[in-house]
Amino acid sequence: MARTLSLHHSVMHHFDLEDPASLAVLDEPMTALRPLTGLVVIDEVQRRPDLFPVLRVLADRTPLAAKFLVLGSASGALLRQASESLAGRIEFVQLSGFSVAEAGAEGLDRLWLRGGFPPAFTAAGIEDSFVWRKQLVQTFLERDLPVLGIRIPAPTLLRFWTMLAHYHGQVWNAAEVASSIGVNETTVRRYLDLLESLFMIRVLRAWHANLKKRQVKSPKICFRDSGVLHALLGIRSHGDLLSHPRCGASWEGFVLEQALQRIAPDEAYFWATHGGAEIDLLAWKKGRLFGFECKRADAPRLTPSVRHALEDLRLERVWIFYPGDRRYHLSDRVEAVPAAALAADDPWEGGLNE
Repeated sequence: MARTLSLHHSVMHHFDLEDPASLAVLDEPMTALRPLTGLVVIDEVQRRPDLFPVLRVLADRTPLAAKFLVLGSASGALLRQASESLAGRIEFVQLSGFSVAEAGAEGLDRLWLRGGFPPAFTAAGIEDSFVWRKQLVQTFLERDLPVLGIRIPAPTLLRFWTMLAHYHGQVWNAAEVASSIGVNETTVRRYLDLLESLFMIRVLRAWHANLKKRQVKSPKICFRDSGVLHALLGIRSHGDLLSHPRCGASWEGFVLEQALQRIAPDEAYFWATHGGAEIDLLAWKKGRLFGFECKRADAPRLTPSVRHALEDLRLERVWIFYPGDRRYHLSDRVEAVPAAALAADDPWEGGLNE
């Protein structure tokens, strides 16, 4: 994708830090980079975080001779180092996998099963896709994490990650997970923070309103890529998926992640009370609070949970995503929407921008 930008730049230089030749050229980074003009692409930068101070100096030149597009696997530590070294000189662009908008409504089920990583989604067959995702997990644990300076044994983190797959879509219970894998709560929280910082897990924080009701305070855990979730659960085909006990949770988490990509909220939460009321996603957008539910049901109804959320949280509107093909209103502020509508230019039909 970075190479396609060369169509818009008369001069482009590309360094792949997994290529020994590029690494050799950048042994003396200031000497190598200072004379360059146009667009300079540096890929897999996590292998050379010492380049950030050099880029700061080059970005401060007047006139600016070159622009730098820096790519790589992100971690919390790497992002902090980049922010500190290049404060005021850098913009972060977070790339997700393929979205429903890119795959199209007809690709929804394929995207749900395989996930959004391009090689997994475009693989010739289901088995090829599954093998690629299993290898992704192994490579991530055995190669990528050590490069980022993370020294947790791969089998330990794989056991934790696999256990998280069974908790996908549920409220986090550190004590239960810690007991299951034989470590303390502080350790499992550290593991969870790690997978969140590496964009493998989404930790959706609980929203607390000023209510008399007892509200859930623990976060909810969701996989950001459904294909990785299915690889860890051993789900190979649509038949396996539809008969799996976690099918409903998988679908709801997948739709929620797709919705978040389309909403691009200022802040996102979930909300639940100990009395059973719950909203899968609360999104702040331009100072207004909206609700989103994901229901794998033939015909969603206006539930007491949604009524309580509308009243207690003063939501502007609620959208309920479901697998059907008909869009209809359940009330003046609640609408049932086919999940495939997330492929449309405006899934909300103006509702988020009214």
